[in-house]
Amino acid sequence: MTPPPIQQELDQLKETINRHNHQYYVLDDPQVPDSEYDRLLHRLQQLEAESPELITADSPSQRVGATPLSAFKQVAHEVPMLSLDNAFDEQQLRDFDRRVRDRLGDETVVNVRYACEPKLDGIAASLLYQDGILVRGATRGDGSTGEDITQNVRTIPSIPLKLLGSGYPSTLEVRGEIYMPHDGFEKLNARARERDEKVFVNPRNAAAGSLRQLDSKVTAQRSLEMCCYSAGWIDGGELPGQHDEILKQFQQWGFRINAEMQVVDGIGACIDYYHQLAAKRDSLPYDIDGIVFKVNSLELQRDLGFVTRAPRWAIAHKFPAQEEITQVLDVEFQVGRTGAITPVARLEPVFVGGVTVSNATLHNMDEIQRLDLMSGDYVTIRRAGDVIPKVVAVLKERRTDEVRAIKMPDGCPVCHSPIERAEGEVVARCTGGLVCEAQRKEAIKHFASRKALDIDGLGDKLVEQLVDEGLIQSVSDLFHLQAEALAALERMGEKSALNLLVAIEASKQTSFPRFLYSLGIREVGEATALSLANNFGTLDALLVSDEESLQEVPDVGPIVAHHIVEFMHNESNLQIIAQLRESGLSWPDIEVKEKASLPLQGQTWVLTGTLELMPRNEAKQQLQTLGAKVAGSVSKKTDCVVAGPGAGSKLTKAQDLGVEVIDEVAFVQRLERYAEA
Repeated sequence: MTPPPIQQELDQLKETINRHNHQYYVLDDPQVPDSEYDRLLHRLQQLEAESPELITADSPSQRVGATPLSAFKQVAHEVPMLSLDNAFDEQQLRDFDRRVRDRLGDETVVNVRYACEPKLDGIAASLLYQDGILVRGATRGDGSTGEDITQNVRTIPSIPLKLLGSGYPSTLEVRGEIYMPHDGFEKLNARARERDEKVFVNPRNAAAGSLRQLDSKVTAQRSLEMCCYSAGWIDGGELPGQHDEILKQFQQWGFRINAEMQVVDGIGACIDYYHQLAAKRDSLPYDIDGIVFKVNSLELQRDLGFVTRAPRWAIAHKFPAQEEITQVLDVEFQVGRTGAITPVARLEPVFVGGVTVSNATLHNMDEIQRLDLMSGDYVTIRRAGDVIPKVVAVLKERRTDEVRAIKMPDGCPVCHSPIERAEGEVVARCTGGLVCEAQRKEAIKHFASRKALDIDGLGDKLVEQLVDEGLIQSVSDLFHLQAEALAALERMGEKSALNLLVAIEASKQTSFPRFLYSLGIREVGEATALSLANNFGTLDALLVSDEESLQEVPDVGPIVAHHIVEFMHNESNLQIIAQLRESGLSWPDIEVKEKASLPLQGQTWVLTGTLELMPRNEAKQQLQTLGAKVAGSVSKKTDCVVAGPGAGSKLTKAQDLGVEVIDEVAFVQRLERYAEA
């Protein structure tokens, strides 16, 4: 019997919208503009409003809208959700592999094939499908019993309400990790700060808090995703015999799987994979806390079996912890290059993120008030990669009567000049300027840094020594240092002194963007310095610019323009610039091109992997000179990706989105063609 026309249209709309959801939220490859998607969804909602008896649970219109719960129901897992044993070093991983091979008892098995997957730092969840329709979502709980979070998982766009395609078992349980990507986490906390609400410590806590909302409308406002990693209860059908093939089958049925997954031969390759992911960990758009290694063959998994509450065929090799608990011993205030007064927590030393940490930034007094931090408190600190450690939460339940309030000092801790906080700014600043020794030191360190004048051998400690000994008072004094005075410094010597003077002399030949960046003008970083140089061409042209003309430069707004004019009209600064030029510091002027004539004007490029023919900074600068914006992530708006050896997730995403990808040789050839044009 042929269904009535309205039922036919409803079925077609649901199938089409589900397909578009899969393309957008799982494959990151939208096939229609948002306006077309909105039109389809509006038509579906219109038909369902006219015929509410035809609304089904798998309809895309039913992701959000259920009545808030009073409490979560308990769910018994038909197949227990087991935990994994952990390995914390390479030897423990090799011991795991040895146990696997010993238990298999086949001396011919030299290298076991392992599936390698990043261990997402989120919340384990179970999704149950009956005849392809999502009927239940549950947390892991204690492994045997979890909580029913069906209403909330239905709001997650990367979870299909109805499986795509065909051939799936009549009963299928899919297990995975629900997590919050970095972008969604930052936006969530930004909204919380605007509303003066409590912020989340990390993405995992944010994901957990979002899933445990009794009102699914709140969950729907959070940026959650799910990545599946295994099957649970199966009935009325079969799955492939290899773990990676199961995940690829899940992908065809509409689920997201991790693009970083690989299958390798032997434990040596597993260790190589661990180091590769550890190196790119901080560039991933989500948190991972280790790698999961699983014997890929399901037949071998069955042979290996389980011990207590963990499988013998899988293990998690954990990364060094990025968060730890320690005590704030004291809070000191440091003075930066621009006079910014920054509170720094002195900590009871703790090992976190692979290093021992004894200091953490507190940013400003507003942050201290937001945290409700007191000296003597126990705190959670976080360190990811090379990021400066920061205090993310105060453990108030461990607070004692011996804690002390933290107060901003009345005067600069270095020069005792008054401290001011401009209206609308969160940063308090020392008003001493170059009278303040701390600001002088920081300004000289910045001037000599790698991205500025790049004076080899002039490190932070030597700068402090030179200022303390009275050998330099400003950056211009660097070019008048004498070998005898340098050699007399502690741990210096004649050879080191001569090497430093050679490096200072070499730094006199620089570029206009580097020189602008070296001056340390507030809010003028590398990209802004390059834009200013390309726009004005010469220092003399920049010196006579006004705020209106400066705001025509890309990346320069009213605040930055004001800082530039203020710096360039300051007599002391002009005197130092003149002294630098008299000392022989020089650079070639830049030919100012019309914006429309720049070959890459308006384009967005991404550099990924290892560049072997030129330094990454040089490649970035050349692209910016040609008018391109160099981004750190790939999106559908990216015009081109330059992929060198070792390119990972950015290359994969570019290929998935159909973005143009070229290697470094083709990139250099293209730059040469632009130079000849």
